[in-house]
Amino acid sequence: MRILVTNDDGIHAPGLKALEKIAKSLSADVWVVAPEFEQSGASHSLTLTMPLRIRQVNRRKFAVRGTPTDCVMLALKTIMTGGAPDLLLSGVNRGGNLGEDVTYSGTIAAAMEGTMLGVPSIALSQVYLPGHAVKWATAEHHGPKLIRRLRKAGWPEGVLLNINFPDTTHDRVTGVELAVQGHRDLTELHIDDRIDARGVPYYWIGFRRQPDERPGRETDLGVVAEGGISVTPLQLDLTHGRTLKRLRAALK
Repeated sequence: MRILVTNDDGIHAPGLKALEKIAKSLSADVWVVAPEFEQSGASHSLTLTMPLRIRQVNRRKFAVRGTPTDCVMLALKTIMTGGAPDLLLSGVNRGGNLGEDVTYSGTIAAAMEGTMLGVPSIALSQVYLPGHAVKWATAEHHGPKLIRRLRKAGWPEGVLLNINFPDTTHDRVTGVELAVQGHRDLTELHIDDRIDARGVPYYWIGFRRQPDERPGRETDLGVVAEGGISVTPLQLDLTHGRTLKRLRAALK
């Protein structure tokens, strides 16, 4: 099995090292193509107005001055000689990709791009609490077995898998559960406006999130809140079927 590993936290991210360990426990043919710098929140953006530059780290590891989407495109079309990958793994992201996170996440977007290019793709994220150490060992311990089980079960074209590991040690994980994408009721967008040393204003965009005290048990948020590993199938087709039918009837 040939595996492509990528991320949005950058080529030096500890989560990328964790994912390399996971991938190498599954195959000897592992390629790493990741952004040169952190691209968190880049979503599915690609670079159209600037040249993309590739730095070769070693024989099968490359850093790209671009987005996660750029990395996947270059990996499949330029870098990976000898054939396309059989599996794409994106992550392990520092922090969960739960609920609305999937619309912003470069980790998810890399898996989306792989799916669009015909490669079975999985995004992996390690949930953690601010101020606490990230428990990479949880993803490293449970990742290989879970990926093997998912590959054996299979999933359709046009679908990617989103895995979130809970903020708990590997021996305290309660299990693996299929979950729907959740929704945070108390998400607050925060824009911090500041002035630089030359008197020019600049801004930081961020989220001050308060997790829902009672997330739905069937959601990704609910599963990880109770110490489980959530697996959520996401589809590329964003069409809302019921609305399509209703409007089609209304506009006849």
